[in-house]
Amino acid sequence: MLITSPTVIGRGAELAVLDASLAAAREGDGRAVFLLGEAGIGKSRLAAECAFRAFTRGLAVLRGRSGAASGAAAPFRPIAEALLSFVRLGGLPEDAELAPYRSALGGLLPEWRATGHPGAPASPVETAEAMLRLLVTIGRDLTQHRHPGCLLVLEDLHDADTETLALIEYLCDNLRGQPIFLLATLRPEPGPAEQLARQVAQRRSAVLAEPRPLTGEEVRVMAEAALAATGPPPHDAAVGLPQEVVDRLARDADGNPFVVEELLSGMISADVLRRGPAGGWQVCGDLDIDVPRTVVHSVSQRSARLSPDGRALLNSAAVLGRRFSLAVLQAVSGLPDRDLLVHLRAGMDAHLISPSRPVGDWYEFRHTLTAEALVAALVPAERAAIAARGADAIERAHPGLPGEWCVLVAALRQAAGDARAAALRFADAGRSALDSGAVNSAVSLLERALDLLPGADQAAERAPLVEQLVYTLVENGQLDRACALADELPEAGPGALDAMRAATLQARIAWAAVTAARFEDAAGRVRQVRQLLRLVPDGDGPSAGAALGPAVKMVEAHLILSGVRESGGDRTHEAERLARQAADGAERAGLPEIACQAWQLLAVLARRHGFEQSDAYLEKCLVLANEHRLTAWQLDTLMWLGVNDFMRTGSSARLERAHRAALGHGALALMYRAEAAMAMQQVLRGDYAGAQELAERCAEGTARLRDADNHQFVLLTRVALAAHQGRRRQMERELAEFRRWGGEQSLQSPQAFGSRAICALLEEDQERALRELDEAFAWEQGNPSVHYLNGRYGLRPLLRALTGQADPEEHAEIVADPSAALPWNRQFERLAFAVHEGRAGRGAAAEAAVAQAQEAGEPFLMARRLGQRLVAPVALADGWGDPVGWLRDAEEYFYGAGVPAVANSCRDLLRRAGATVRQRRDGTPGVPTQLRRQGLTAREYEVFLLLAPRLGNQEIAERLYISPRTVEKHVAKLLAKTGRPHRSALCDYATELITQLP
Repeated sequence: MLITSPTVIGRGAELAVLDASLAAAREGDGRAVFLLGEAGIGKSRLAAECAFRAFTRGLAVLRGRSGAASGAAAPFRPIAEALLSFVRLGGLPEDAELAPYRSALGGLLPEWRATGHPGAPASPVETAEAMLRLLVTIGRDLTQHRHPGCLLVLEDLHDADTETLALIEYLCDNLRGQPIFLLATLRPEPGPAEQLARQVAQRRSAVLAEPRPLTGEEVRVMAEAALAATGPPPHDAAVGLPQEVVDRLARDADGNPFVVEELLSGMISADVLRRGPAGGWQVCGDLDIDVPRTVVHSVSQRSARLSPDGRALLNSAAVLGRRFSLAVLQAVSGLPDRDLLVHLRAGMDAHLISPSRPVGDWYEFRHTLTAEALVAALVPAERAAIAARGADAIERAHPGLPGEWCVLVAALRQAAGDARAAALRFADAGRSALDSGAVNSAVSLLERALDLLPGADQAAERAPLVEQLVYTLVENGQLDRACALADELPEAGPGALDAMRAATLQARIAWAAVTAARFEDAAGRVRQVRQLLRLVPDGDGPSAGAALGPAVKMVEAHLILSGVRESGGDRTHEAERLARQAADGAERAGLPEIACQAWQLLAVLARRHGFEQSDAYLEKCLVLANEHRLTAWQLDTLMWLGVNDFMRTGSSARLERAHRAALGHGALALMYRAEAAMAMQQVLRGDYAGAQELAERCAEGTARLRDADNHQFVLLTRVALAAHQGRRRQMERELAEFRRWGGEQSLQSPQAFGSRAICALLEEDQERALRELDEAFAWEQGNPSVHYLNGRYGLRPLLRALTGQADPEEHAEIVADPSAALPWNRQFERLAFAVHEGRAGRGAAAEAAVAQAQEAGEPFLMARRLGQRLVAPVALADGWGDPVGWLRDAEEYFYGAGVPAVANSCRDLLRRAGATVRQRRDGTPGVPTQLRRQGLTAREYEVFLLLAPRLGNQEIAERLYISPRTVEKHVAKLLAKTGRPHRSALCDYATELITQLP
């Protein structure tokens, strides 16, 4: 008889945590809870109770369990099972926002795998981001009032693969503000799962709950509840348990609920605990003799009641693992269908096994302890024999061992005592995991293979495994471990790689060091490659150079650009020469990926010669990527072509097509890169709302993906977004975040100078703007730069012309550079030319240049108006053009954009020109609601804003083009309307309020 309590006893604190987390998920504030405890302590019971409560409250419930047969973990197994458990009941979400993430989830959801596009498998981080987006969609599916929140239950994480653990960590760190509750259970076994649970709890990304053993009184209550569930006693019967039974349970179970139930079942089965004639429970024998003292004995007692074939079947199943395939079990046992099903039914009737859902032909033991108890009762030789038969049966039934079968066979070979065969299978499984994108699992499996070949006499067999593990660690970004392992390989004798293989390995490490910006390490590895190539036999020399030469040259090109290696001349020119050699050599040697690396670098460097040449290189890269079906390179190249097209024409159409292609392939990192570029383009075009939406989405995604380079660019986009609206405080906050992400060491850092210059111009501080541009110019003089919109070829020449620091000869040098023809630069360069021509008395030429500037600046709404404001005073002074018309256009724009300094400057210049000036004092649309309610006018609000930096009356007057006396009157009114006692308090209030503004 199976005895189990119908209620959860002694878990009030844990249930309170679960209830609070469910409530938080319903309110859109996600939580993660880890239940950490020994086997049988009640983790699964709590998880089941939580799932029931979630279901009754309307939340979507997804449930999965880790742990494959023989402890072999397959990548994302519990995640895939949880998704399938939901999809079978509710179907796949159809939300259009999930379109970019379907490809990344294709490995978990077969329905989406069929509609995905071919290409490289999604990275674990991309899969984690896709899983987060899917859970958010499920949790927010409020149609017909369904799913106001989502519960994801993952059990037995101690058996989970490393990909699953990485995904769970990602979810824990990003659940806040999402309608998701993640509940995970695991045992306190030393390993990555327990380490993860404690780490996320320590940084408050999750709650760690450790259910304690039940007290004696709780054991009594639980036992009585379990016995009451077996049937109602007579009306007048006593319901309590004899004290000696309670004492025995408390002593032998040690507070473990599962063991309490097993012991009760054993007592009743042994007939030492029964209902008396009056219906109450009574002891009818010696508890010390008849009651099993351990779960092993209890399980053995129940299995002993089965037939010999039934016991043998369950023993074989236990060796296969807690969960086992019916087909494999039949192959191991050799039983015909009818006998197999009869014995399975007997095992289910004995409450030892049950069908495993949602998988159809799989079964599982009732509890992990059940399978462990059966295995513990076997002698080692018997266990090894069963494991060997199981491995043989699987290899016959599944040629090539696809999916999880390879890992299962490896584990069974290990259990059978065949370490070498197990190592080879684990190595095969590692390579398969790497091919599917499960890099963390590949590392774990390869390390397991190496552990099975520890001896020096096995060095020759270990060497290829070490080599494969080094490559895998490099793919996983674990460069330090890869270097250490590579350095442990012997240089000669058993276990040594031949010189060519060793050189290839070092070249791969060198490239990984370059991508990680560890240029000194890369230089050291290149030296090792050259030394090893000297050892290659003469007959292999040309082929060795053809295979490794392009890879080494690409590394050296980046070393020269970084300044680590001296070039003896122009660094950019030398890097370009090496990249061209690498491209040609890679194509001859049939190395398409290295050729793509080279063509893209050449395209970036060729911009200084003209964007037509850059596009030509990118087209070569695209042809190569298409020919070899290199999806990532296809998408990346399309994006670069789109960026070039915008810089050359001001059109975003091509980049938007690249973005749609990345979205369609589910390439999240490339999708975010395209969106970041589109956001920067929208900033330049003056579409600040669109840029804000894209930048926020990209910032969230790139931070979660830990894509530092792209995240830095997104932060620079946000810097530009604030700067182009004259919001200095916000700009400085974004710059601080950029520096926090290591931006000052980035080659992208010069872009910040141009943004700060724009901000200074919107504050009417041309001197400061020119200092910023001069600083950018100095940086670019000492470093290779691939950014051409920072002001060097447009805005800086204009400001130098306005201040009289430049002459026509200097301007002619600027125009000779192809970058000056880019529309963003050309709009300012043409204005600078107009200034020079106007001063020379050639008014018609100056007006023609202004017209050219207006045409070039057509896509750039704010910049075009800013240029009009900058050139108008010179045109007024020199008597050419239509400065009054320009100033009216600029004043209209900047007033509507909420940039008072420029708008006021335009009005002042109009007055000086004798033109009528439109009054702007009626209405207060730009005044925040809080201040508008206090009665502030638009002019008073302008003064209020300038109090935050604690400017004096004279400085405010100069900024707003009014008299100091007028400022003083406005300050007096502000004090009265805001209720502040003095000017200092008013300044504090202004600072406080401004920091809250967008």
